[in-house]
Amino acid sequence: MIKAILNNREHEIVFNNKERKEGTINSQSFILDLLKLDSGKWHILKDNQSFNIEIVKLDKETKQVDIKINNKPVSIKLSDRFDALLKNLGIDNLASTKVAELKAPMPGLVLDVMINEGDTVAKGDALIILEAMKMENIIKSPTDGIIKKINVQKSLAVEKNQVLISFQ
Repeated sequence: MIKAILNNREHEIVFNNKERKEGTINSQSFILDLLKLDSGKWHILKDNQSFNIEIVKLDKETKQVDIKINNKPVSIKLSDRFDALLKNLGIDNLASTKVAELKAPMPGLVLDVMINEGDTVAKGDALIILEAMKMENIIKSPTDGIIKKINVQKSLAVEKNQVLISFQ
């Protein structure tokens, strides 16, 4: 069983065979006629209706899928029986734990600090450029948050595991 949240409505999908061409959606039976057109593109016939499906973005970590159905963008959040089990055990939010500090992954020289204290950053935003072994490494934010304190400055040498930034 898979649960899909689409337009703030939860749908329960159960596939009855290995090819995943038949099953139920919210207890209503369906049979699909699938034709793969290209990488990430399919043509589907369901209940005598034709749909062109294109996967635009797939985030396996968050199980978020952005697709186009007949060129209309749709965002879907998926969950399976394992997600339900983790939620029942109360450990479904382990991946969203709050990060308090960003430490240097290696010794090096700070070439640039790209943020200021008080800035709001998103996970993956570039924060610091660190030179190590004559290579420039962009240190990115491990979380969404607000910069509480910057413990380094440009042209400063840092050691491995030294705290570079503290988050609120």
